[in-house]
Amino acid sequence: MTELMTKQIDTDSADIGKRLDVFLSETEEELTRSHVQKLLQDGMVLVNGTTVAKNYKIRKNDVIELTYPEPEPCEAQPENIPIDIVYEDDDIIVVNKPKGMVVHPAAGNYTGTLVSALLYHCGERLSGIGGVIRPGIVHRIDKDTSGLLVVAKNDAAHLSLSEQIKEHHVSRIYHAIALGKIEEDRTIDLPIGRHPVDRKKMAVTEKNSKNAVTHIHVLENFQGATYVRCELETGRTHQIRVHLSHMNHPLLGDLVYGSPKLPLNQKFAKYTEGQCLHAKELILTHPRTGKSMRFTSEIPDDFTEILALLRKN
Repeated sequence: MTELMTKQIDTDSADIGKRLDVFLSETEEELTRSHVQKLLQDGMVLVNGTTVAKNYKIRKNDVIELTYPEPEPCEAQPENIPIDIVYEDDDIIVVNKPKGMVVHPAAGNYTGTLVSALLYHCGERLSGIGGVIRPGIVHRIDKDTSGLLVVAKNDAAHLSLSEQIKEHHVSRIYHAIALGKIEEDRTIDLPIGRHPVDRKKMAVTEKNSKNAVTHIHVLENFQGATYVRCELETGRTHQIRVHLSHMNHPLLGDLVYGSPKLPLNQKFAKYTEGQCLHAKELILTHPRTGKSMRFTSEIPDDFTEILALLRKN
């Protein structure tokens, strides 16, 4: 018998007037809007203790209770997917993830992930700290971001790498193309948390946020765009994308934190899907030997082609 779970969902002033089905589908990432509407129809959503219609609009001080079946446990499965291995030993494996590949299984992406490829390649030789969904995964990069990722092959390596990241002892350096002209190097030190309206996005906000620091170095200026090097001091979700968008310099091709209507996004839409962001360099201390290790990867072809076109123009 399927277990049911009930949770109370808080609202704030920014949610007042929003349709309940829209609000819940944004807040609960595992639920689609059609799923929410079915739950409303079945009386599984209560507002102030009573059932409401799907087009109910949220009011001040509403108390929302949502009941739905607990999601089935998902366990990553090995898949014979080629991966670009930059380095490997008994403790760590460094891979160059291609754009379009999800790091670990999640709603809507249960197969074709980097974890599935690693399970096939490494067998059981991955750290178990991340559980059955994220074995070996110490840090992540977005689906449409390419580049370097270090994976732990045992628990000792996992703990060491996690501590290095926590203490800012791992250098993660990205290359990106930002829209607009960035005149000079800068450090963006602004907290990041869940977006107050669109719960599937992140934003610069003081509410329920964590400190986030990104160091920006200008590499090259073009007409309407800037090629930049970004070094993370912290590692918040979507950090580079959020910080640069907040400074009115969203990444080229980023349709979540930018707009598809922007001229350069329209011009280069046929060359790339998603943001022009590549994790190019990774510097860490080996968890067993204590030696500093530096890894680099080449900019992917679509990114290189766009740079060439920008230089030509």
